[in-house]
Amino acid sequence: MPKSKKASDPIGDLQPDHALSRETASERQGVDRKDELAADRTVFAAERTYAAWVRTGLAALASGIGAKALLQDVVPELLIIATGTILVLFSAFCFATAVWREINPGPPPPPHEIKRLPSLLLVLVNGFLVLVALAALVGIWFGNSSGGG
Repeated sequence: MPKSKKASDPIGDLQPDHALSRETASERQGVDRKDELAADRTVFAAERTYAAWVRTGLAALASGIGAKALLQDVVPELLIIATGTILVLFSAFCFATAVWREINPGPPPPPHEIKRLPSLLLVLVNGFLVLVALAALVGIWFGNSSGGG
């Protein structure tokens, strides 16, 4: 039975050893380039994730501010304040998470050739956005309600 198993193996020992070593060397060069491109894609994916967190935070901030303005005569004031507060706090969470994910990506990233924005700049921009969210929160809580009277 071992003979029939070997006979059914189409690869077998048909290639000489020197052909295998040449293919391995050329594959190694291709793998190195593939590794570089994979590292670059990893960097771009991290930037897209950062942008998604910031985009979600900005949408939540705008929704929280809009809730105060648009729901004024539609629902009770307490519900408006609760809705706006939750949305604005969620926006601050998104801004903080964006920076946290950018600074702590998990396993060390592979070496890459892509130039990145400095982490300090991202911290400053998102810190400012958190301050804007907190200012909006104060506006929601203490802003004068223009009940038609």
